[in-house]
Amino acid sequence: MSGSPAPDPDGFDSLLALVNDASARRTRDEPAAPYDQEADGRTGDAPQATGDDRTAAPRPSAGEPAGTAWPPEYGPEPPGRATPPPARSGGASRPHETPDGETPGRASAAAASHGQCGARRHGSAVTGWAEAVRVAGRAGQAVRERTAAVRPPLELPPAEALGLVLARPLAALTDLPPFDTSAMDGWAVAGPGPWRVRPDGVLAGQSGEALADGEAVPIATGARVPRDVTAVIRSEHGRLDAHGGLYPEREVVHGQDIRPRAQECRTGDTLLPAGSAVTPAVLGLAAAAGYDTLAVHTRPTVDLFVLGDELLTRGLPRDGLIRDALGPMLPHWLREAGAEVRTVERLGDRPDALAEAVAASEADLVVTTGGTAAGPVDFVHPTLERLGADLLVDGVAVRPGHPMLLARTAPGQHLVGLPGNPLAAVCGLLTLVVPLLRGLAGAPLRQGAAAGRTPGSRAVPDVYETRRVQLSSDPLVATAPPGPDAAAPTAVLDAPVQGHPSDTRLVPVRVDAGWARPLSFGGPAMLRGVATADALAVVVPGGAEAGHPVELLALPWAGGGGGFT
Repeated sequence: MSGSPAPDPDGFDSLLALVNDASARRTRDEPAAPYDQEADGRTGDAPQATGDDRTAAPRPSAGEPAGTAWPPEYGPEPPGRATPPPARSGGASRPHETPDGETPGRASAAAASHGQCGARRHGSAVTGWAEAVRVAGRAGQAVRERTAAVRPPLELPPAEALGLVLARPLAALTDLPPFDTSAMDGWAVAGPGPWRVRPDGVLAGQSGEALADGEAVPIATGARVPRDVTAVIRSEHGRLDAHGGLYPEREVVHGQDIRPRAQECRTGDTLLPAGSAVTPAVLGLAAAAGYDTLAVHTRPTVDLFVLGDELLTRGLPRDGLIRDALGPMLPHWLREAGAEVRTVERLGDRPDALAEAVAASEADLVVTTGGTAAGPVDFVHPTLERLGADLLVDGVAVRPGHPMLLARTAPGQHLVGLPGNPLAAVCGLLTLVVPLLRGLAGAPLRQGAAAGRTPGSRAVPDVYETRRVQLSSDPLVATAPPGPDAAAPTAVLDAPVQGHPSDTRLVPVRVDAGWARPLSFGGPAMLRGVATADALAVVVPGGAEAGHPVELLALPWAGGGGGFT
């Protein structure tokens, strides 16, 4: 209909605008001094050449080539669409032609070469780390909003809701406490003392008779206070004589040690907002507030496809083959992140097998490992072209992990391509997978200033909800609070960290009493550092000196429960 806005059932208009805006704002200045990659512990993370040596997966033989027609459900096509390069002849690679004469730097060379494949790229530059986090979270949220009518919340017994996200606010179904209760073991007394103690007592779960002035009755913690009681005297603060008389050993204040009805909440009060993670404490609160079931969002589903012919599943490395570290690690990490892992399949270096597996997947999210750069067997990009996918993030300005990507493969489905190096894959998981899962699961996206931390600022990523990290040896001090409004935890570096000139670095650290100690073995192919870490520190471009506060991305084993806490 002329003059009418195009439909946007996926809610991706704002998401694509965000992608293009982030791309337009991303600049890459030449570093003042060379970046010492070897000193940075990242010898395996060298940028790829700009030439495209990949063997592309075959395109569909009929119809419009995949990735060349703008999906109408996205609404008007945003500006800045990269023009597909001319067809190659004779199998030779053509140099990457950047828009507006932009010259890609070393860090973006590999990402620049990806523009030669036909999977649509929204934006022409590598995405900043904080922007990538935001885009991933918004992508998941958009799918959840679009599918809310066909995927209603589940009503589960509280124990089965652990680790999920509340779909509705948790409103109190009763006053808490529901009646006046004793806060201590002792005697309930009426009027001034001394008091005559009645032989009958009041236990929890019982209702005692009203007291007359001058009477007292033994009472247990949590028991309902009888009518006309003045106060509760703790057992250690009273003295009985031989005739059953009760005498106070300190002043008695009216109402002391009585928890009045509705002290914690009144019926109808909102205890927790929608989007809160269901933790063990939430289970207890819900039960106390009268709930037999909880309305929660379903767990996002994930299919994991491990790529690479060089991977062994047992035995020692040999003849150029290495052990697969990601296959054993990622399924458990994804479950810790709140996902239901449906499939873990090893596909080797078989483009057709990957295309068939992605096309057949009915999961909310497909995760692949390896094949995202520009090597001769890096075929994730050509596969996305073959499937007509839309690339939302194609390379992230973060080390390690810059070749990661995020694509929309079908309505309601996304694919995250993780790098093949183990620590680089972990960084991709925390940057793209976890925020996307949070959006899918209904966990709230942060609303605030620009995402990411800059030196001297207190900004935190809009959508990144880290787990709680113990920042102090005292469990009551300096622990980041849980919940939708919790700020990302921070710590102070106890040693300087070398930075990349233009990219964020994610560095394994040990945290104790508010101090973060950078660990060795933080190269992209290494897991030795992260295996002993509590968190990854977010180090801004240029690095950080000792004494500088850094944001922390806590690791599952460092604190908090499963799911979206």
